[in-house]
Amino acid sequence: MVIGKHRPTIACVNQKAIAHNISEEIKQLEGRAELFAVVKADGYGHGAVTVSKIAKDCGATGFCVAILDEALELREAGFKDPILILEPISPSYVRLLTEYNLSVTAPTYEWLKEIETIYKQENCQKPIKVHLKIDSGMGRIGFREEKELTQARDLVITSKVFELEGVFTHFATADGSDEAYFLKQQQRFLKALAILPQDIRYVHTANTATALWHEAWQSNMIRFGVSVYGLNPSGTLLDSPYQLEPALSLETELIQVKKVQAKERIGYGGEYQTQTDEWIGTVPIGYADGIRRDMSGFYMLVDGEKAPIVGRVCMDQCMLRLPKEYPTGTKVTVIGKNQHQEITVQDIADYVGTINYEIVCNITERVPRVIK
Repeated sequence: MVIGKHRPTIACVNQKAIAHNISEEIKQLEGRAELFAVVKADGYGHGAVTVSKIAKDCGATGFCVAILDEALELREAGFKDPILILEPISPSYVRLLTEYNLSVTAPTYEWLKEIETIYKQENCQKPIKVHLKIDSGMGRIGFREEKELTQARDLVITSKVFELEGVFTHFATADGSDEAYFLKQQQRFLKALAILPQDIRYVHTANTATALWHEAWQSNMIRFGVSVYGLNPSGTLLDSPYQLEPALSLETELIQVKKVQAKERIGYGGEYQTQTDEWIGTVPIGYADGIRRDMSGFYMLVDGEKAPIVGRVCMDQCMLRLPKEYPTGTKVTVIGKNQHQEITVQDIADYVGTINYEIVCNITERVPRVIK
């Protein structure tokens, strides 16, 4: 997708906020565990390379990504630190793992056997660094049965193809107030851990929520994700143990302002009708940029005032009901502070009925990221 460099819609990424959030978490760890910054999905929409540089400067010792291409991006940007790919990759890409010195998630014994076969066929030289994923109750990927995990253990510790670098799980309810299922997953992971060697380099159970509210349980490395960006993984359910600083703001400008008479309709379908003469402002941002159509009825900020979104959000534009006439070029805040008012990512997530993760990840690459 082309980046929209020649229009006034931008996403501003606050370096100091990211640095603050990572530094505060490292303080909480008190040297008990390393911090890997999770920079998948282009750093949750903030820019993976930019965030990785900040994280490294603040003390992060490695990175987590979701897919192979995200790991390659970091290597090609010059990062030599450990990188763990959290999603299983096709065994056909085994040579890339060795060439780029990447760590990868092992979800099944069958997958390991396929890796071993292709590794030998391609005459690779360096061992594959694997992290065994334990499915303790997430139901997504990983080992569930003791027999299969034992087979995998025997294979990776006897074969020269593999280096058993890590073992991990992912808690489904670490961001909730009811700990019953969390405790059940803990017990399952401990049973799995007892099957494995005790000298594994990385044992990590702590996603962001586990790190914040469960003292990074059983982890000597944490996967610090959404709170890198100043967002609370529980939404509004639990308070963070320290102040999180939002790292992203989204801004645009009025490109046209007009007075529309009463009883006129605005936007596709004509769903909105003016009640009196109204000042209507158009802004160059729409659902192709990540502004969801169900944000209609929400608002943006103009001159420190709430300006409701009227009519349906269009692909490239949307319309606002303004409190008065403003000149074109007036700043409009979609996310962030505007004088005495603020719109948070969580405000938008609550309005449309989703989580804060989705809001920032949905901001498309057409919107330029400006580092501040």
